[in-house]
Amino acid sequence: MRRVVRGRKGRLTGGGASYAPPGERPRPRFDTFGTVDKKNALRAGALAAGTTLMMLLMSSPALALTRDDGDDPGSGLSVMETLGLFVVAPIALFAVITGLVMVLDRSAEAHRVRTKPKVKAPAKA
Repeated sequence: MRRVVRGRKGRLTGGGASYAPPGERPRPRFDTFGTVDKKNALRAGALAAGTTLMMLLMSSPALALTRDDGDDPGSGLSVMETLGLFVVAPIALFAVITGLVMVLDRSAEAHRVRTKPKVKAPAKA
C-alpha cells in the first residue's frame, strides 16, 4: 500500500515518482544509511566476505607441514623463553624509552602539562 502525501498546492505525491518540489518529497525509509546507500554497502560487504573467504582458502595450514629444501629448524623455545622474548622484552624496551624521555626532557617548565595546579588558592572560611 502506497503512502500518499499532499505536497504544496494540494498536489498528491506518492511512493515511486514524486512530482512535489524537492524539499517536500517524501524520503524513502531505508535507501540510505548516512551517506552510504544500500547498493554500495552490499557491494562492500560482498567484497569483504569474498576476500576473507579467499584468504582462508589460500592460507591452508596443511601447507606448513611440508618441509622445503634446505629447511633446518632449530630447537623450540621453552615457555619462559617465549614469555621473556614476547612479553618481558617489549615491556622493558617501553620502560627504557619512557625513562629516557622523562629524564632527558629539557622543555621549559611553563610548557609542561600539569595535573595539579602549582599554586593553591587560599581557603575561605
